Amino acid sequence: MERFINILIIDPDAKTRNGLKEILSGGGNNTLVTEDVEKAIPVIQKKSVGIILISLSEINQDLTTFDVLRKQNKEKNCYILLISKESITAPTLVKGMNKGAVDYIQYPFNPNLIRSKIEVYKSLYYKDQRIGQLLENIFPHNVLEELSTTGKYSPKRVQNGVVLFTDFVDFSTKAKDTKPLHLIRQLEKHFTRFDEIIRKYNLEKIKTIGDAYMALSGVTENKPLPATRACLAALEIREYLRTERDIAIAMNKDFWEIRIGIHMGPLVAGIIGSSKYSFDVWGDSVNIASRAESATRRGSITVTAPIVEEIEPFFEIRSRGQIEIHKRGGSVEMYYLEKLKPQMCLYGEGKYANAELRLKCGLSSMDFDHLRKEILNRLKSLLPEGLLYHDIPHTLNVEKAAIRYAQLEGLSGEEILILRTAVLLHDSGFTRQYEHNEEFGVKIAEKLLPGYGYSEEQIEQVVSIIRATKFSVEPQNTMEMIMCDADHDYLGRADYRSIANKLRKEMANFGVTFSDEEWVNYQLNFLIHNHHYYTETARNIREQGKNHRITDLQQELNNIKE
Repeated sequence: MERFINILIIDPDAKTRNGLKEILSGGGNNTLVTEDVEKAIPVIQKKSVGIILISLSEINQDLTTFDVLRKQNKEKNCYILLISKESITAPTLVKGMNKGAVDYIQYPFNPNLIRSKIEVYKSLYYKDQRIGQLLENIFPHNVLEELSTTGKYSPKRVQNGVVLFTDFVDFSTKAKDTKPLHLIRQLEKHFTRFDEIIRKYNLEKIKTIGDAYMALSGVTENKPLPATRACLAALEIREYLRTERDIAIAMNKDFWEIRIGIHMGPLVAGIIGSSKYSFDVWGDSVNIASRAESATRRGSITVTAPIVEEIEPFFEIRSRGQIEIHKRGGSVEMYYLEKLKPQMCLYGEGKYANAELRLKCGLSSMDFDHLRKEILNRLKSLLPEGLLYHDIPHTLNVEKAAIRYAQLEGLSGEEILILRTAVLLHDSGFTRQYEHNEEFGVKIAEKLLPGYGYSEEQIEQVVSIIRATKFSVEPQNTMEMIMCDADHDYLGRADYRSIANKLRKEMANFGVTFSDEEWVNYQLNFLIHNHHYYTETARNIREQGKNHRITDLQQELNNIKE
């Protein structure tokens, strides 16, 4: 599996900078260079730099440079190494280490030693990332920040916290009649999808208890309309299970149904445990939410009166009357959550929020997740069978490469969504015709995107990115450059030959055939004369591989001629 990292070299000597960059080329290293700290700051503010190599000449007497680099760096888990053209004295080395440097490299440079050291710190960097991801899966972001700053998390009282519970109907019966491995796989499949939906609406998953799933809104994040966001998540979870049910019925298979309950009220949030920490919430609101779920009929969502006070302008609801709360005693007024009101949803179907409501909830106006499903479904059903290269795997590979380049280049979250939208649509014109398909892709984008909450400005950006893939067009900005580089990412990868062969077969399906010699010449002409990578990131991580492909093809051509 390929892994990539931004490495920054700070040294006033161009020969040293370029020499180290050459030593570190390849292996997923996106090596950046600057001549001093002042020029390095804009780089580390925009891009997540995992390793910094800095000349001793850039370090002042009290070594405050380290503090500047760490404070300004977008990536908090960064390893700093010193570059020395002279012997590093013990006091200097100790000061550097005390300030945060982890190692040093000595001139004259030993390439193998430098690569070995960098590989060690890359491994540590990737491990830090993995640990960070695991911690984020366990604790909310604000809890992690407080723990990292103070070493503890003080219990918090929340006046209007929203609790969402889900539970599968007749799970115990299904568990008795289902093989354990299959049962776990089904649970994992459904809970993984729940996780995606919960994150989409900025809720916080707390835990699963058997087949029950618990999430919060308005407790660990500061987003508007927490009850509304919880209800949007609940509607999407229900719709997902309904789709799964319909597919199962069509295939004469068993299916799972769900109950969902949501309540809003006072909560106490905190961490319990001394060896295995657990973030949890307590209070009567948890009991009421649990009762709302258990009292719900299959396939339905029950909400309480405090929830209704917030969501009534947006959703259609139906009163259930007073529902008794077991064990606790007393009763609470509850309602069935039916669907979104027509003026608040996409296409009047009542399932998914439109741009207006999404913005009210502090979400992006773009409903990218549902758009992505729509585009992929269209491609699956409408792309001609003869498309062996411009197929769905190609689109998904380009999307993956675009995300990687965008992250290394430091694009914002919104920019990445706009870029991914263009990537998914850039080959949609092939559903209409093979040659000059880009303008058909543009027309599809202009027709489709407004319904998914894209503004005129965002649609213009998507259209420009799609048009940048035309053979005669030069990309004008970073997103357009990334689109072009991602589209040809495979030119520098080890799987180039298998992908190129798919292109040859596809062209033959549409009337363009080559002899073996013509095909090799066609590839060489494109690689040498017509193609170049636009972003520094693509050049750093793919140019070397592309040059290897050229060398291989030239050797193949010589063999054919002999």
